[in-house]
Amino acid sequence: MQKDIFKNSNNPDYLNGIQINPLSFLDEGIDDVLDTLKNRFHINAIFVCTVSWLGLKIGRSISHEIDGWPDHGKSVPIDLRGGAFFRPNLKYYENTNIKDFYTKDSMFEDIDILKDIIIAAKKRNIRVYIELMEPFFKYEGHGSVQKFDIPNISSCLEIDLYGRTGSMPNTLNPDYRNWIKAIIEDVCKSYEIDGIMWCNERCSPLDQLIQGQVPTDFSKHSIDLAANRNIDYEKVKYAFVNVLTYFKSKKIESDNFIDFIRVILENPEILIWEKLWLENNKNLDKELYGLVKWINNGTEFGLNVWNRNHFSLLRKAQWPWSEVLEYCDWVKPITYQHQGGVIYKKEVSWWTDKVLSKFEKNDVLKMFNKVLNIETSSWDDLYSSGLSSNEYVRQQCLETVKGVSNSIPVYMGIGVDAPGYHASQQKCTPKIVYESVISSYNSGASGVIYSPNYSFMNFHNLDGSVKALKKLKYVK
Repeated sequence: MQKDIFKNSNNPDYLNGIQINPLSFLDEGIDDVLDTLKNRFHINAIFVCTVSWLGLKIGRSISHEIDGWPDHGKSVPIDLRGGAFFRPNLKYYENTNIKDFYTKDSMFEDIDILKDIIIAAKKRNIRVYIELMEPFFKYEGHGSVQKFDIPNISSCLEIDLYGRTGSMPNTLNPDYRNWIKAIIEDVCKSYEIDGIMWCNERCSPLDQLIQGQVPTDFSKHSIDLAANRNIDYEKVKYAFVNVLTYFKSKKIESDNFIDFIRVILENPEILIWEKLWLENNKNLDKELYGLVKWINNGTEFGLNVWNRNHFSLLRKAQWPWSEVLEYCDWVKPITYQHQGGVIYKKEVSWWTDKVLSKFEKNDVLKMFNKVLNIETSSWDDLYSSGLSSNEYVRQQCLETVKGVSNSIPVYMGIGVDAPGYHASQQKCTPKIVYESVISSYNSGASGVIYSPNYSFMNFHNLDGSVKALKKLKYVK
């Protein structure tokens, strides 16, 4: 039986949420936005981006050149600097050197936008969740701000295999880790929120290798952790250099998959380091869950789970659903169905480019589909066809509900006008949204969260959700 996480006067198992950024409230007015969400779309929970330097999270449409502008809000680009969209209380940041990170965007200078949103939402019986996604910046495809006015952040950056400074912070760095914890403590104690939605989107060192990248993190903090576990860092580094050399080699055209298995077996330190990295990554999630519950056991901690986890052979093995029961109150699997073909094709391409280059791409796709339990069109049509709002969403929901033993709520992350990365990418429609909502509830979901950002969504597409809720008799 599921935990009673969300209560609604009409239906105890009904959550109809949406992800939204503070800029939309300034563009359209707090009262007008909330009235529209509640009265037109029956939204009863909002997930407000609180700290980010990513256009996907804080800006207007980052794909307007491909998708055009939505049918509401302001139809002009905006160059935001990003940061915190709440007022940090410095007393919580004594154990980190990252302190000055309130947004430098002038329109937020004299207000506490999060406080104003919460006050207005509570009057309408709309629950308010804080949305946080790590990494907060320098994230490919998400419209990352390229210049960061964050004192001391450079001292927290990762180190790659060659000793070069990376582009993202090391989650083992105490300043960075304590900063994230301070944010959690601050918002939980300073604001009347209903919960936190935390998203962890990092690729492991082996995953980076498969993607053709030089892996991270080999900073002092990771090396020290390895030493505490009696792991020989020099052997690990030697093993990674061997495998990286393999991936850069052009002498692997014939039996490359067998060669891939062989090179991993000959360098087992790769897997030892991989296990250490994964343990640290999961521990961060667990620590944040425990912190939230220590502050207020009634505050919810939900996991916003990367769609690329179920598009990857490696990540799907790394992140089994059964584990998250230890450190969350509910889960939100991301299923951006109309955008999914582009993302899935990219994931499979990393394998076809090197490890499985011997095989036809359509054959590799069929193999991935079998292993990952996904149905798609042919390789050449993946962009334009996307993934099925019936079968794909249904299957991901069923897998998640089963994976968590139906013991916590599953709120499906329904893509509504997720950004276009290619001109031929399938466009969102009211029918896609309608079918996605129907498929979610019919497969055991306790609710849905429209994503990734209200500011990108067309109202006429989101209307498909209302039609579905009426069909399901959640609303009249």
